[in-house]
Amino acid sequence: MPPLSRARSTITALPGTLTDRMPQWRDVLTDPVMLRRFLNVWPPFRFAGIRVVEIERGFRGATVELKLTPLSRNYVGTQFGGSMFSMSDPFWMILVGQRLGRDYIVWDKRAEIEFVSPGRTDVRTTFTVTDELVEELRAKAERGAKVLHWVENDIVDREGTLVARVRRQLYVRHKDHTRGY
Repeated sequence: MPPLSRARSTITALPGTLTDRMPQWRDVLTDPVMLRRFLNVWPPFRFAGIRVVEIERGFRGATVELKLTPLSRNYVGTQFGGSMFSMSDPFWMILVGQRLGRDYIVWDKRAEIEFVSPGRTDVRTTFTVTDELVEELRAKAERGAKVLHWVENDIVDREGTLVARVRRQLYVRHKDHTRGY
């Protein structure tokens, strides 16, 4: 075994090391206001012009906007599709994960975007995680079932015109029934 690999395996095998205590986003950013502030300075969002306007109390929803700037325009001068896709990336996973609680694993499994009309102005999208959705996912994940559930959100321009529709498939599973998932 190369020396660096031996050192890594020794360090990670020691109880109480940094790797055992390293917090994850989910551990640190459990307050919607702190999460919003963090995401607004997070480089992938900040440099793409994505701004989190609000994350509702109890992680019941979020509103995100994308300004039309020289850096967010595509070849023909409208909103860059990749930035619109990015503005919806972590929210379903984060919101549903926070609503379900620490006993559940939530991942994005698959995603797709349908471009409906050109984004010629700033665009905005809203995510809403209802109590009914949370209860449905809990019921489906009962006894360790792997749940694949589609959610969607619309991206609209300033006038409310539909610009794009984003669909994401969430993977949800209760932690007690996973083996390394």
